[in-house]
Amino acid sequence: MKQKAKITAVVLILLMLFSLTACIEPNNISYSNTGNWAYFENDQTQKSADIFFIAPTVYGGDDTSFNMPMDDITVRANFLGAINMEKGIYDDNARFFAPYYRQARLNVYKLSAKEREQYLALAYSDIKKAFSYYLKNCNEGRPIILAGFSQGADLCIRLMMDYAKDENFQKNLVACYAIGWSITQGELDKYPSLKFAAGEADIGVIISFNSEAENIDESLTIPKGMKTLAINPLNWKTDGTIAEKRLNLGACFTDYDGNINKEIPQLTGAYIDDVRGALKVTEVSAEEYPPVLDIFEEGIYHLYDYQFFYRNLEKNVQTRIEAFEKSKGE
Repeated sequence: MKQKAKITAVVLILLMLFSLTACIEPNNISYSNTGNWAYFENDQTQKSADIFFIAPTVYGGDDTSFNMPMDDITVRANFLGAINMEKGIYDDNARFFAPYYRQARLNVYKLSAKEREQYLALAYSDIKKAFSYYLKNCNEGRPIILAGFSQGADLCIRLMMDYAKDENFQKNLVACYAIGWSITQGELDKYPSLKFAAGEADIGVIISFNSEAENIDESLTIPKGMKTLAINPLNWKTDGTIAEKRLNLGACFTDYDGNINKEIPQLTGAYIDDVRGALKVTEVSAEEYPPVLDIFEEGIYHLYDYQFFYRNLEKNVQTRIEAFEKSKGE
């Protein structure tokens, strides 16, 4: 009898261990559970398009944790707050979907690109699963905008590459706003169906830029020797044409509730550097807009990519949705 009880106890322990392991495996996060979404606006069918948004890096972690835990309440609050800072740009006439995911922690970016890949791959496995769930259960042929910032932009680009041959996805894609990460022409050449934006109203394209001071010659997002593709959010050109600050409809500085605490029209102009593809910001100072995060040096305006050009981006999202609707009506 005692032997049988011991065997039963061992079986129970093994089952518990199996369940615990299953909880942390990538393929066992269920996105049918709305608790795994920061935003899941599936019922607002009166809106004309959908936004699938991938949050930037908010998880600091520690020396033994390299991906965000899904059950940390404090981290989830910060995750939601980071989304809210950009949400207002996109959701004027669109349903908003944003999954929680096991993003790579901030200090992963101090590793080499090769070393950090295992942690980004885990983060991407969640995003791919969430996006697949959204497509199968929510989209129903509606226009899609992919959007993200920083790590979220990187994962947006990975989605674009994964779905490059998916005709249903491509025909419904309004645009992909992959802001705060790099993408090269060489990368796009591997996926002929992917296109970088060439103007303010083209559709089915990738929009990206990385803001920095004029003296910067390398950064985490644009390492030395790389040239990234970029489009200027003030004049929607991809060359070095200078966009004067009068074209800046409004820099908006938002909080974790999505409130605009300060708005400054015509804060700065910008132009694209012909050598690296960086977006050079002309009328702000590095002292006034510090990098905040220690993975960036002074003069890298990464944290302000959205904020410096908030109103221009907000307007452009609507311009591209209208262009998409017009193209389908012809």
